[in-house]
Parts: sequence; structure tokens; C-alpha cells
Amino acid sequence: MKKIFAFILALVFAFNLHADDHEGMWLPMFVKRLNYADMQKHGLKLTPEELYSVNNSSLKDAIVMLDGGSCTAEIISDQGLMLTNHHCGYGEIQSHSSVEHDYLTDGFWAKNRSEELANPGKTASFLVRMDDVTERILGKVNDEMSEDERNAAISAEIKTIVGEATEGTYFNASVKDFFEGNEYYLFVYETYRDVRLVGAPPSSVGKYGGDTDNWMWPRHTGDFSIFRVYTGPDGKPADYSENNVPLKPKHHLPVAMDGLKNGDFTMIFGYPGSTDRYLTSYGVKQALDLEQPTIIKIRDLKLKIMKENMDKSDAVRIQYASKYAQVANYWKYYIGQSSGLKRLKVYDKKKAIENDFQKWANANAERKAKYGDALNMIEEAYKATDNTVVGNTYLLEAGLLGSDVVLFSFRFKRNMDAYFKAESDLEALEKEMKKQEGDELKASEEKKAALESRMEKIIAGVKASADDHFKNYNYATDKQLYAATLNMYYNNVPADQQPEFFRYVEKKFKGDFDKYTEKVYDKSFMVTREAFDEFLEDPKQKTMDKDLAIIAANDLINMWFGRGSAHADTDAKLEKGNRLFVAGLRKMNPDKKYYPNANSTMRVTYGVVGDYQAADAVSYNYYTTMEGVMQKEDPNNDEFIVPEKLSQLYEAKDYGQYADEDGTLHVCFISNNDITGGNSGSPVINGRGELVGLAFDGNWEAMSGDIAFEPELQRTISVDIRYVLFIVDKYAGATHLIDEMDLVWHKDDEPVTEETEATEEVEEASAQ
Repeated sequence: MKKIFAFILALVFAFNLHADDHEGMWLPMFVKRLNYADMQKHGLKLTPEELYSVNNSSLKDAIVMLDGGSCTAEIISDQGLMLTNHHCGYGEIQSHSSVEHDYLTDGFWAKNRSEELANPGKTASFLVRMDDVTERILGKVNDEMSEDERNAAISAEIKTIVGEATEGTYFNASVKDFFEGNEYYLFVYETYRDVRLVGAPPSSVGKYGGDTDNWMWPRHTGDFSIFRVYTGPDGKPADYSENNVPLKPKHHLPVAMDGLKNGDFTMIFGYPGSTDRYLTSYGVKQALDLEQPTIIKIRDLKLKIMKENMDKSDAVRIQYASKYAQVANYWKYYIGQSSGLKRLKVYDKKKAIENDFQKWANANAERKAKYGDALNMIEEAYKATDNTVVGNTYLLEAGLLGSDVVLFSFRFKRNMDAYFKAESDLEALEKEMKKQEGDELKASEEKKAALESRMEKIIAGVKASADDHFKNYNYATDKQLYAATLNMYYNNVPADQQPEFFRYVEKKFKGDFDKYTEKVYDKSFMVTREAFDEFLEDPKQKTMDKDLAIIAANDLINMWFGRGSAHADTDAKLEKGNRLFVAGLRKMNPDKKYYPNANSTMRVTYGVVGDYQAADAVSYNYYTTMEGVMQKEDPNNDEFIVPEKLSQLYEAKDYGQYADEDGTLHVCFISNNDITGGNSGSPVINGRGELVGLAFDGNWEAMSGDIAFEPELQRTISVDIRYVLFIVDKYAGATHLIDEMDLVWHKDDEPVTEETEATEEVEEASAQ
């Protein structure tokens, strides 16, 4: 009887393990108050101050925001060694690649510091502190203000706060709103500008599975790359210099070598980019019916064109590798999200929350006056934009981002307008100088020198931009993309939502975008490096303004900027409605712990490693092994090629110290942590504060997660840190990098807990 009772208790406990809701991307400064007890219950062994502290070294000091929030990274040695995902470093790997040195295919490993590759423009930011400035900012607004007046007052106060936080320092700062404008926080950063590529596996490891496996479990991808952060000799941020030295971090993560078991505690620190958990049913409907199908359709066309051209040429493959990956990632994401939103009936769930909210608001006169109209405002705003959301999506995806020449032309014109303005000012000044003498002439000569210097800097900047553009540009591919995407735009959007140059295409080419494109790519100086350089030898304003590619780009960007003013009232109504709705929700449920949407600020999420049941009769284990890599191998499919050396290591079972205790080499694992885009590269950390993996993806069954968290299904996919080290050491032979890290084992000192006993009893009973 006692055994049966224990078994029942264990089953209940195990159910809670899997059903426990680990939803939430929490601000680290509030973890002590909101989450610490629960984190301890699941296995955290650190103090709150060891997680987040302003005055002392803490985990936050090892966490890096890459490039202002595109990805996350972590410091893993006392010499500034930094780990992130392969796809987060993909742009740098691609930019250093050529047909002669194809690092995408072969990988890259610096044998010493002198071989590490500089990446101008790449940044690594560390959070210094965050402060609650809600009271100060909202003290500047009142309910009588219009949304424009409110936003102006808030912007002015934010500017003052940022100035105070950075004055006299080399820090940078930002203030961001939370809970749809109901709270505000200041974030102060230390940003380093010398970030060098140290190592990256070949794409056959770092992108193993390609688009086929993207957003899928089980996964067998070694998604990592390694960089190093450098500082000036004084330890402060500095531009690239041979005199710079490796960063001496305030904290770096030790690396756990014991591996993970089902139910083990994990937490993820990082910079999640964007979620929309407070999106209403009206937003869900618009996304499903209008926006997402449009994005999928456009990106599908772009991917097919790029792939056709990449398959024909190694040079084009390298040039377009990063672009293709960026387009493909969220193309598949939107396919999965649309499917998930429908399958999980997210619209119905949102509607139920809104019905409860409206009943709560209407039940009290004071609440009704303040919150009763919130949902009506939101509904009216979405109805007003239903007619334009498809057009705006085409404007962005097919117009501005359809081909490379468009944004390149816009940026070029913006810079050259400044050049021609300076040139005009110079000509006027030179005329005046003919009449001047003495001090007046001397002052004008100084002004002339400043104008000439400005013009030289503009041309130098334009040439540098052209170097970047044309390095990853192929004339034939871009021409095909330009014609196809603009033709799709023309045929799927009402005429009153089309750019002005479409009328020119109708008049001169009878709406034939292939013929129009032929003329653009035959006549424009923006489409070849030779013609571009020739223009810069003697730049003329009239020539630039008549260029067809520049005319198209200017029309498109003007439409994009005009879009905001055209819908200002609607946007203001939606903003106010959302702010009141979220404020009301939190008042309606005062005992519930609410977390804000992701917005590229540091967050902590915690959970446990765990398998899951994806669908009826479909269950997944919580880890994958090298066996699965080999099972997927297909030498005729570039997504599933296994490098020869990796295959040899597998055959010899030469896993070294990186093998699990069962003798297999674990590749990836899953946990129920709550993450999103921007968390790519985030460290997965155990209860002792040690690195156990890198987060890199979510699972297909829970693609609706950015809008509605699904506790039973949502999983974070991570690469096991031991597989990372195996590739670095055994495959690449970069043992000097392993020597930099602090590897730790705890095999024999893990205490037995009630949770461990319960789990073991369940497993024993299940086996019986």
C-alpha cells in the first residue's frame, strides 16, 4: 500500500513537472521579488545577487547583446572569448568568405590571436544597470493630453534621462516602455566595438538540417560560432586597432561537463527581440487573414529566385548565403505560426479573455469610464487598417526589400543630397569670397575648408557603402528579383496604394515589369560597380535625379514614411486602446504575476529540461545524439552533408571527455524555457550558474508562442555545450580555445532531492 501511495504521489509530481507553466521573460532586477522562490524549488542554487547585481560581479555581466539586439552571446573565458550561434555569426563568416577561402563550407579557426578576423560595425554590449523611471516619466503626462501631446512629453523626458545617465561617461543608454506604455525603464550599456571572429564550424555542422529542420525537433545542429571582444589598452571600448587587448570581463561562465537529465533546472539569460503576448483577437485575425499569407507568398518567390541562382554559381552562393538565410528563417516561421494559431485556437482564447475583461470593466462605473472603451478602440483601429495592411506588407517585403538595388539607391541618394547641398553652399561661398578680404575672407576660407572636408567624407562613405553592397550583389539575380517582386506588388495591391513610378511603367511599358526592368538595369548607374564609379568621378544632381532605380527607391521610401502620417489617428487610437487594455488586465487580476512583452532588453526565463508529446501517439525524447546526425546523412542534399572527418570520429566513437555517461555524444536538447528571436545564442545555464548549452530555436508545434505561450508544447531547442566543445577540440583541433575555458564536473556530488526521488520512482514504475 505504501509503495502504491508513493507511486501515486510520484505520478502527481511528475505531472506537475510537465504541466508547470514556465511562461515569462522576466526583468532580472525583479527576479528576487517575483521568481526566486519558484526558481529555487526547481533547482536554482545561486543567490539573487549572483544572478543580477549592479555593484558586484553577477551572471548578467557575462551576457552580451550583439549588434544592438540582433542576437545574444556569452563570455566564456577571462580573455574575452565569446560564444554565440552560428547563424548569429553567419554574416561575418559570409563576409570573410570567398571562392578561394570558403569559410561557409570549410569553417574557420584562428590558430592564434593574430589570425582572428576584425568585423567593422559589429558590437558587443554589456548591461551596466537598469532603473525604473516609470514614476518620473508618467509624472509628465495626464489623461487630458492627446496621444501626440503625451508622446511628445514622454520623448522629451526620455531624452533628459538618457542624457543624465550617459553624461561624462562612455556608456550608451536607452529608455523603453513596458506593458504597452504603462511602465518605463532605463538601460545603461557598455558597448565594445572591436569584435573579432575566432572560430566557426562548417555550415554542414552549424546549419545541419538547413531549412528542412529549421524550427523542428528532433534537431542535430551544431549552431555555434566563437568571437573575441577586444578593448583599448586602458580596458575601455575602442575602435579596431592592432594595439587593442582582449576584454577582461567582470564575469565569465564556467562550462558544465556532466550533461543534463530529464527534469533538470535551466535558465536562459538573453535579449529576446519581440513578442506580442497581449495581442487581441482583432490583431490575431488580421495577422492570419491578411498579413502573414502575404509575407509567406512574397518570400516564397524571393527564395526560389535566389536558390536558382545560388545553385548555378559558387560565387553567387556565397554572396547570397546570408540574405537567403534571413529571408528563409521567418518565411518558415510565419508558415508555422499561422498553422499554430489556427490549430491551438488562439483567436478563441483571446476572445474569451476579452469577454472577461469587458464584463469586469462594465461591472463598475469608475472602471467602465476608464477601461470600458479600450476594446472598442482596438477593434476600430484594426478595421481601419484592414484595407491597407496587405499594401503595406507589399511595400516593405516586395518594394523596399524586394531587391538589393532599392535600399542601396535610397541610402545613396540620401548621402548624395547632402553632398550636393554642400557643393551648392561651396559655390555660393566662393562667389562671396571674391568680394571679401581680411578677417571676413579668413573666416570664409575656414568655412570653405570645412565644406570641402564634408564633401570628401561623404564620397568616402558612399564608396565604402558601395564596397559592402557590390561584394554581396549579383547583377542577374538582383535584376530577376526586381522584376518579379515589383510585378507581384503591381498585381496584388490597389492602384491607390501603389508607388508613383508604377504609373510610368503603365504608360511607357503597358505594365510590363520585365521590359521596365530591362531598361532600369540597362540605363541605371546603380546596378553595376563600373557605372557607379564612373558617376562618382563627376557626380551631377540632374543625372542622379533622373536615374530610374533612384526614382523607384525614392517613391517607395516616401510611401513608407508617409504611411505613418496617413494613419496617425488610427495608430493613436490603437496605442491608447492597448495601453488601457493591458493596464486593466493587470488590475483585473491583481494576484497574477505579469511579465512584459520582449523588446530587446535583458530577460531571464527559467524552466526544466523535458521531453514532450507533440501530438497523438507522437512523443519526443529531450535530447538527440550523434547517431541521429548519421541517420539523416544524405550526400546528395546540401542540407544533410556530414563532413568526412566528423564521420570518421563517429565511426571510431572518438568523443573523448565530451561523451555522456551513457557513452553517446549528445548533440541538442530541449527545455520548456520561454524564448523568442533575439535569444539566439543565449546561454542555457544550470542551477549552479554554469553553461550547459546555447539556445537557438523553438519547436514547430508551438510556433504561435510569440502571441500565446503553450506550456504543454513550447520548447526551446539548444545545442549541448559538450557537442560544441567536441567540434572545437576533436573536429577542428582548436584545443587552445578549450584551454581558455573553465570546465567543471559534479558527477558525484549531486544531492538527492524529493524531486529526483519522485522522478526516479515514476521511471521505475513506468518500466514495470
